[in-house]
Amino acid sequence: MSASLNAKIAEVFDEPGCDVNQAKSAKERKKGCTKQLTPGAAAGGCAFDGAKIALQPIVDVAHLVHGPIACEGNSWDNRHSASSGPQTYRTGFTTDINELDVIYGAEKRLFRSIREVIERQDPAAVFVYQTCVTGMIGDDIEAVCRRAAERFGKPVIPVNAPGFAGPKNLGNKLGAEALLDHVIGTVEPEVTTPTDINIIGEYNLSGELWQVKPLLDALGVRVLSCISGDGRYRDIAGAHRARANMMVCSKSMINVATRMQQRWGIPYFEGSFYGISDMSTTLREIARLLVARGAPADLADRAEALIAAEEARAWERIRAYRERLSGKKVLLITGGVKSWSVVSALQEAGLEVVGTSVKKSTREDKEKIRELMGDGADAHMIDDLSPREMYAMLKDAKADIMLSGGRSQFVALKARMPWMDINQERHHAFAGYEGMVTMIAEIDKALFNPVWQQVRTPAPWEAQAALLGEAV
Repeated sequence: MSASLNAKIAEVFDEPGCDVNQAKSAKERKKGCTKQLTPGAAAGGCAFDGAKIALQPIVDVAHLVHGPIACEGNSWDNRHSASSGPQTYRTGFTTDINELDVIYGAEKRLFRSIREVIERQDPAAVFVYQTCVTGMIGDDIEAVCRRAAERFGKPVIPVNAPGFAGPKNLGNKLGAEALLDHVIGTVEPEVTTPTDINIIGEYNLSGELWQVKPLLDALGVRVLSCISGDGRYRDIAGAHRARANMMVCSKSMINVATRMQQRWGIPYFEGSFYGISDMSTTLREIARLLVARGAPADLADRAEALIAAEEARAWERIRAYRERLSGKKVLLITGGVKSWSVVSALQEAGLEVVGTSVKKSTREDKEKIRELMGDGADAHMIDDLSPREMYAMLKDAKADIMLSGGRSQFVALKARMPWMDINQERHHAFAGYEGMVTMIAEIDKALFNPVWQQVRTPAPWEAQAALLGEAV
């Protein structure tokens, strides 16, 4: 691993917002919070995959993978991040290096690829992703990107996050560091207002940002940039002029919020768009921060009026569902911010959460789960649940439905239990008040689908065998 990458990883883990880190001496803080990687540490997603996930939703940018074609095939379009305009981000670009490139170096091939992308696509910028092979042969993507930017007059951004650097969560942060080093603060926005905010760690999955934005528009709050869902390069480059930041997923891009606070004095808070009460809390916090930073004083009152109207409407729409779902048990296999934000939403629907995974959750996420679930919360916080244990929980009727990503769905189907996709591959948007109603409606459909009664009924030959066994 190069010295520059090692230094960047140490910088990423020097987290000023961490209480543990604040208690260290200045000398100890410089060492960061890094841990030695163990074999298999990148299982479930490598650093390159994490960086690509974090940055690919910037829709007017060409994302060029410098490596074998398999790397691009593994990461392309792996989320339902929607765009309200440009579709450049949905085209896969790769240098597709071969054996000769490994022997002689692939920097010239990279330069030619950047030129071809710019000539054919004319993107707002080109993001170049380092991968394991090109990292190991020593290709200097920073130097190539600098030369290409000078030659072609376009921003060419190096994303130095080869897969062997660590797991996916580290890659999220390394992708964010590329924005901090080369993008944010490089352009002045044409217009600024006292109510400008950035939303960080929101990927607009299935259009979730669009369920929240009308609420902010009603308050006169402008989203200066979203990092990175439905994002535009120029908006993100001018994000340093926002008055406040909202952090949606602390595990992925907290370094953006903390560095922007250090460099430009922009305050931030961590919030959630999932659930009625959490959405209301988020609107109140946005209003509070903006008023403290010079926004009109009546913004808080207008926020309360909007919250009252939207809450009344949402509660009325889910009232019938609550009666049907009351007492039903949910096994939640997700991580990060969803480990606690979705818990809140499920409880509001009258559902009981019997377990929530915390493998990718921060310490703060776990504290919020304890607040929501009260006594015995630790017993329901699952660090790493094996497929066999998931199956046992469902088969023993300890849960009525499992909410998880697509990789776990077959466990639920094998147990003949309802399952619903809650992760990035889902086709429904669950953010905001409207998203809460959608989530509850989808859970209701999954739980009461008549197919489950059919699949649990013994097959004719099984019933016959049982009768014969009794006769004997």
